[in-house]
Amino acid sequence: MSVDKSDRAKTSGPERRAFPVQLEVRAKQGTSGVSTIEGYASVTESPFEMWDWLGPYSEVVRTGAFAKTLAENPQVQLLLNHGGLAMAYTKAGTLRLSEDTTGLHMEADVNTGRSDVSDMLTALEEGSVDEMSFAFRVTRQQWSPDYDQRDILEVDLHRGDVSVVNFGANPATSVGAMRAADFDRLDEADARTLYERLQRRFQPAEAEPKTLSLYAAQAAVLGL
Repeated sequence: MSVDKSDRAKTSGPERRAFPVQLEVRAKQGTSGVSTIEGYASVTESPFEMWDWLGPYSEVVRTGAFAKTLAENPQVQLLLNHGGLAMAYTKAGTLRLSEDTTGLHMEADVNTGRSDVSDMLTALEEGSVDEMSFAFRVTRQQWSPDYDQRDILEVDLHRGDVSVVNFGANPATSVGAMRAADFDRLDEADARTLYERLQRRFQPAEAEPKTLSLYAAQAAVLGL
């Protein structure tokens, strides 16, 4: 069956990317019980390999991708593994984001009296955790003619997060190549994207439009 790689450009909804990091942890001067962590949630102009249902492709977050969203004062929280209570928040001034020539820089003041914060700081200082991820929506992108390279030109961070993570989530789970357990973990936006793509893929070219059942979609992506 032939495949149309241009379908890659139709992806929508929230996305996440993870990067190896070196986060600096230091006590906040003049403030008892508060530590500051500093590092990069995203690196620009550095191609990395991604996977989707068509296989591998290259992705690059371009310099300037964060300029517009940061100018709009987005509400962004610092989380652990993209979940739990916020540890810092741009709205409260405890999370500060900026873009420089390296990428998306973050600096967060965290309350060391919280057990979850204390555990995270200990893991960072031990080197047990060494990745960060950020949640975003792509608002402007450009694909190569063969759809094997995606340049992310502009993103929206509003109501997203920057997270310290054990391991970065595999972006392929938003479109396929997953275990049965992974299928049920998709959020609503990713599940809808996958469902719509499967409808297009399994619709015969000259057949009357027919809705693919959710069961059939799940069976198709799992290869059942």
